[in-house]
Amino acid sequence: MSIGDAKVQFQDKRILITGGTGSLGKVLARRILSGEWGRPERVTIFSRDEAKQYEMRLAFQNLRAATEEVIYDDFDKILHFHIGDVRDYFSLSNALRDVNIVFNAAALKQVPSCEYFPFEAVQTNIAGPENVVRVIENLRLPVETVIGISTDKACKPVNVMGMTKALQERIFVAANLRCRNTRFICVRYGNVLASRGSVVPLFHSQIKAGGPVTITTNEMTRFLLSLNRAVDTIADAYRLGERGEIFVPRVPSSRITTVAQALIGARPIQMVEVGVRPGEKVHEILVAEDEVSRTTSRDGYYVVRPPLPEIGERRVSEPAIKCEYSSKSDVMNLEQTLDVLKQDGLLIEDEPDFSKMFG
Repeated sequence: MSIGDAKVQFQDKRILITGGTGSLGKVLARRILSGEWGRPERVTIFSRDEAKQYEMRLAFQNLRAATEEVIYDDFDKILHFHIGDVRDYFSLSNALRDVNIVFNAAALKQVPSCEYFPFEAVQTNIAGPENVVRVIENLRLPVETVIGISTDKACKPVNVMGMTKALQERIFVAANLRCRNTRFICVRYGNVLASRGSVVPLFHSQIKAGGPVTITTNEMTRFLLSLNRAVDTIADAYRLGERGEIFVPRVPSSRITTVAQALIGARPIQMVEVGVRPGEKVHEILVAEDEVSRTTSRDGYYVVRPPLPEIGERRVSEPAIKCEYSSKSDVMNLEQTLDVLKQDGLLIEDEPDFSKMFG
């Protein structure tokens, strides 16, 4: 399925973003409101934190006053806020009525937190997506597309967060058989640079405090992409994706020690190895071995076809890759990592304000 022209793909659409007050949700909302994909009729932010919703509304008001970007003068008529929780079937029922597109970004994402409170992760990351499907199915809502936001940790998962996200993927894949008039697809990507709780803001605060910079292990590697590239992946998946597919961006990877070295620069700051946190992988995977035969290439993305034969052909004639897509392969050197951080304005010299940059 191809939606067509990217410049108008969200024109007149009614969009719901669950977990919309998070780092990704804020950037996604801002990009949609910029009009680069057409002018939506409504964008609704669905989350359970009223304080974050209030702060997000203020951030957009300040953005309109301070920038010449094409943010709608009447954004407050288009941008709506809805208090609710994906765990709650009834609050989702109210929010999903009269919606065309759902971006499911609501999640518990911190690996150690999910290890200590696994059932909380189950309720948000598994029961939440199931509630989205149930509401659409039971109320026969005319939702056109649901896009689930997944993670590299869903591949060969070893932690609770990855296990629950892997099940979210399967719930949305199978939903294509339950809700015949709705297209369910997923996007899967790695570490989002500078997102809330990620390693870059931590390193910044440690460097500004004079160190030391804490490293889990010298061997650890991660895929790196910016919030804007993550949003690009979501928009492209909406435009190009077919039922049950998982879109995977081709992104660079680096050793975490190299990221730290790039941020430290010439400063006399030490790195201290503190050990791997509960549930943490040393290397991440975006396409697993068992998915290789179902992986094709489309417009610069790897696309994993669904495992269910009822949804479509599982195997592809010429797989796009020959082995699993891992962050330990083709890691960037220091200069290349430095370039990536520069491009995203994440060096200390750039003075990024992580508390405001997502508005």
